[in-house]
Amino acid sequence: MTVRRTTIAGAVCAAVLVGTMGTASAGPWFRPPKHDEVKPILPEGQSNPLIANGVAIGPAATTYASSGLGPAGANTAAPAGTPERYIDFPGGTLPPGVTITEAQAINALKQIKANLEAVGLTPRDVISMRAYLSNPPGADVADFNGWNRAYRQFFANVDLVTRQPVPVPLGSAAPAPPMYVNAARPSRAALEVENLPVAGWLVEVEVVAVYSGKKR
Repeated sequence: MTVRRTTIAGAVCAAVLVGTMGTASAGPWFRPPKHDEVKPILPEGQSNPLIANGVAIGPAATTYASSGLGPAGANTAAPAGTPERYIDFPGGTLPPGVTITEAQAINALKQIKANLEAVGLTPRDVISMRAYLSNPPGADVADFNGWNRAYRQFFANVDLVTRQPVPVPLGSAAPAPPMYVNAARPSRAALEVENLPVAGWLVEVEVVAVYSGKKR
């Protein structure tokens, strides 16, 4: 994969997050986790942060790393190898305001969800994420806004104070309940790349998840 330009959309940390677990703030008093304990570190003063600062994981925690996954070719009416092939909406039609990157990202995150469920995990167990974004046709830069809207459909969509789901916009529509309610906020990076391995892909995602151990 040829990297043309790298944009860090979130902290890339050696420590990572499980959002379903308790939260902690790092400081001089911070105690490293023991055994399979997992201790998330979230930004202070925010009830709905996008990502984690990081999380400390005990040495006995069992993790799972997915391969990079992209969107499935759901729109068989579109030519193979085109971005439109990977639109997973009825008839291959984008809802109002939904970008093609947003649509592909939703599709790709569905594939991540299925990949995790096949090994007994869910998106709530994700602790780290890396997303690779390619420019949409005719665009000079990757569509990070579209990616972030799609990401919120599956991650970081629960208020950490009220514990209630936070409405998420789909394209230009009014915010509505997320597609998958999930408090997890992974440590995350988003990278703009020149090419992705499948013709037509604009999004590829890989994750690390943890089999939940002792929660703080």
